[in-house]
Amino acid sequence: MTSLTPQQWRPRQAAHHARADALLTPHIERQARGERHPVMDFLFTYYSLRPAQLRRWHPGHGVALRDAAEYAALRGYHRTSEGALVSPEHVARRVSTLTFVARLMANTESKEPALGCFGLHEWAMVYRSTPEDIRHAGVPLRLGHVGTNEVVEAQQLKCTHYDAFRFFTPAAAPKNVLPLTRDDQIEREQPGCVHATMDLYKWCYKLLPITDSELLMDCFELALTARALDMRASPYDLTEFGYPPVQIETPAGRAEYVRGQIALSKAAQPLRTRLLQRCRNVLSDLETTPKADQ
Repeated sequence: MTSLTPQQWRPRQAAHHARADALLTPHIERQARGERHPVMDFLFTYYSLRPAQLRRWHPGHGVALRDAAEYAALRGYHRTSEGALVSPEHVARRVSTLTFVARLMANTESKEPALGCFGLHEWAMVYRSTPEDIRHAGVPLRLGHVGTNEVVEAQQLKCTHYDAFRFFTPAAAPKNVLPLTRDDQIEREQPGCVHATMDLYKWCYKLLPITDSELLMDCFELALTARALDMRASPYDLTEFGYPPVQIETPAGRAEYVRGQIALSKAAQPLRTRLLQRCRNVLSDLETTPKADQ
């Protein structure tokens, strides 16, 4: 365990607040004006962590904060002689999640990136749908409904991510090369998947406050970059938001998408390793300190 004095932990807290505010303030101001943003909004609608929760700094498991009464009162913490600390009771309650995330990270990390899906999952969510069923109804389709359908019919759907696949339209789901289920998620996920990269943020925040906020913000920023590629390659026209399209219906666009996939996969690798190691370390601590389970 590490114990930090206020002179040590408050600058880290302030740095996290500044980092978060730089990203969150424009989002909060847009929301106050009732303006949508199909890239940033996704990170607070599909994902469940609220801006105020993202802004709160956590040092992570095994770090005690001295003179930190505000932390001692937070869920997941308890007060010790060394300061406010993530409680062993909270960690014990998260064993199943820690184990699942560790398995998922390790299995994904062990694979070579599978490229060539070309971001068609967003197209498959629109394929042969009615205007009322479109998820981003306020954003125009670049190629219209007919053109969108034609792109899906001309390509092989190769999605490996269940949480994208489950939003496919009934007409698109049978076109996927694999029928995906929740039960085979660990087996199917692979590091070239843009959604698997985005989900590093999800798995990190689901383990708060066991995970630390520096890793959380690293994952959030990468998720934002991944979501931008995701939507640029989608059938939607986001030029009014400043996102030029990746025209995956063309050879040049597909090559651009693959380059983006590779860059994201490389950026995700050290974050996945850090999250995996955090899970393993915490689980190892539980094994060597049986009292933490009581």
